[in-house]
Amino acid sequence: MPVIEINIGKCSQQVEIDAHNLLSVLMPNEVSVDRAGEEAIEEALDHPIGTEKLETIVQPGESIVIVTSDNTRPMPSSVVLPHVLARLQKAGVRDEDVTIVFALGAHRKQTEEEKKYLVGTSIYERFRTVDSDPEDVIRMGMTRQGTPVDITTIVARADRRICLGNIEYHYFAGYSGGAKAIMPGVSTRDAITFNHRLMVEEASHAGSSDDNPVRKDLEEALHYCPVDFILNVVLNEKKEIVYAVAGDVIKAHRKGAQFLDEFYLNKIEQLADIVIVSQGGFPKDLNLYQTQKALDNAQHAVRENGIIILVGACNEGLGDNVFSQWMLASPSPAAIIERLRKGFVLGGHKAAAIALILQKADIYLVSEMSDALVDKMFMKPFSSVQEAYDSALKTLGDQSKVIVMPFGGSTLPKLTRGDENE
Repeated sequence: MPVIEINIGKCSQQVEIDAHNLLSVLMPNEVSVDRAGEEAIEEALDHPIGTEKLETIVQPGESIVIVTSDNTRPMPSSVVLPHVLARLQKAGVRDEDVTIVFALGAHRKQTEEEKKYLVGTSIYERFRTVDSDPEDVIRMGMTRQGTPVDITTIVARADRRICLGNIEYHYFAGYSGGAKAIMPGVSTRDAITFNHRLMVEEASHAGSSDDNPVRKDLEEALHYCPVDFILNVVLNEKKEIVYAVAGDVIKAHRKGAQFLDEFYLNKIEQLADIVIVSQGGFPKDLNLYQTQKALDNAQHAVRENGIIILVGACNEGLGDNVFSQWMLASPSPAAIIERLRKGFVLGGHKAAAIALILQKADIYLVSEMSDALVDKMFMKPFSSVQEAYDSALKTLGDQSKVIVMPFGGSTLPKLTRGDENE
């Protein structure tokens, strides 16, 4: 009987699944790469896409911001930053002219210890590191969709903007990385709300870029807040760098997204009765707000009236006040969806995304949250993956077919034949 390991928080659990039940375990595809890790970073910096090398773009005396991810993302800033900073030093840029800005989006502020952990002690002590501030912004323009390009002042006023990030699937922006460091990264809740309203459009889904209304809007914001250079990485399931791209904010990002598809797009031949999915553990499953991303990918692998077993520690709870209010105060999933249709609210959109999946499949949640809290969110609580799986098997029958997604936030299933509604 196959034993499969599932990460949850900083730990892992095992689940036994009989071979006749198991359709597949969706893992990264075998992809050949010339370089990985820090060699990949240097290769990307030496051969930027669509721009000159970073050290020829920046000039001594210019104010420079490096925008990177906060602690809700697995971006290895402490590994990437030394290479970027070395290029700046080579160009004659002084340390005091560089500020590292953490892109919070709508997330909470970070502690100084969290900042230090993200960049490493030596960089933390050497350079100024700040969170983006939605209360201190400059309006730089407005997109055709009405999204205000309100940008944290220190980023808006900088002479040069360098953006770092990791590329993975995003359930309505298509992919993370690229322009997302600016919008929503260093913007305001109002701006994010305007942009995210476009998530209801048909083309706003994981794996979509050029025709994706959400991404087109956030990339239009770059006309008002240009990015001079990006360095984006793709991580494997161990959070190790397997690929890197650098250069133009759109051209380099598209190249990275192409590699992501080769690595993480998983073709399936039938939908499963039961899907077991994890975000991959810490830090991606700190709260339900973030863990939802794995759930959204899992919906593409489960049949109508099936069961999704969502695995995420969620030790910080739901992770967003509005999201929490919508999830806990609504009488039914249908009421959540109807509420969003009447008026888009940031945070409520995550609740509606979960509610839409609840209309297709039951959700069993394996987490550290209380049973009462999980019950109130229309999900069934469990403390172990095995217990949840055994219960699902009892409900749907011992011949049920199972797909396991140990790294569901990164892995995107794609049905290659048949009818998704069968």
